[in-house]
Amino acid sequence: MNNFDFRSSLQHGLAIPAHPLALTAQRKLDERRQRALARYYIAAGVGGLAVGVHTTQFAIRDPQVGLFKPVLELAKEEMDRAAKPLVRIGGICGVTAQATAEAEMLHDLGYHAGLLSLGALRTATEDELIAHCRAVADVLPIVGFYLQPSVGGRVLPYSFWRRFAEIENVVAIKMAPFNRYQTIDVVRAVIEAGRDDITLYTGNDDSIVTDFLTPFRFAGKERRIIGGLLGHWSVWTQRAVQLLEQCRNAEATSELLRLGIEVTDSNAAFFDAANAFHGCIAGLHEVLRRQGLLEGLWCLDENESLSPGQLEEIDRVYAAYPHLNDDAFVETHRDEWLR
Repeated sequence: MNNFDFRSSLQHGLAIPAHPLALTAQRKLDERRQRALARYYIAAGVGGLAVGVHTTQFAIRDPQVGLFKPVLELAKEEMDRAAKPLVRIGGICGVTAQATAEAEMLHDLGYHAGLLSLGALRTATEDELIAHCRAVADVLPIVGFYLQPSVGGRVLPYSFWRRFAEIENVVAIKMAPFNRYQTIDVVRAVIEAGRDDITLYTGNDDSIVTDFLTPFRFAGKERRIIGGLLGHWSVWTQRAVQLLEQCRNAEATSELLRLGIEVTDSNAAFFDAANAFHGCIAGLHEVLRRQGLLEGLWCLDENESLSPGQLEEIDRVYAAYPHLNDDAFVETHRDEWLR
């Protein structure tokens, strides 16, 4: 652990799932199943875990819930047991005082970097946003996060990302605006800042394969998006690891582009794109419930559930793309993960 160069590992390009939250019917932490999820991802061959992020449910930070530190600790314990070193990323939210406190907690728990959400600073100026990011980066290496507005993010212009890329302790950026124009803004900003050491990761669950296959060229330099930090990869994870390897430095063949459409179609069902992503977390839970890893779909917010018609959509993509699921892998190992 102490000799692990997580920056080099990030720069290789990793499959990093965003870790869900396992709850009981009483909406309390189900520690056994929470550990089982981490064991599943590690056994599937991921390069790291992202914990305390959107897929883990931001409400874990609420004082009356009090699950932020416990879920970070459980994931840490499981990563400590892994046969290979894993990149440990924790979510960071809130205004500067909260964000720096969360960064300090992550540092103390041995996490390598923080995925920095700016959703709480909706009205902040660009100068205020950059000052906030610098304050957090003074505590812990940070992964920039372009989160789409429909699930709590805000539009961030090229000028912001160009300045963000000048922050020394930025190690990667997760692009998840679900928007080609905004994704280009980030890549161009990083290239034009001359930051070859900032690794580009996709969080665009609607265009995962396309992101991997696209060479981005600006200012005479070319960069690729080489890894994924994705909520979508919290399900069918063994196949996700294989997908990343299949796409690594690959050319955009018709076969891969067709596969990309299949992945996106599956994501539309899981993330409930038809209903503005209302059921995105419950949709992932449904897949994990079918595999026996979760007991139910419960979220901390009782109003978060599957949308009308979403269950049928999940049935449809399960039937349409059997080659994308890893049900057999989970079936073989589930009992040992749940021990």
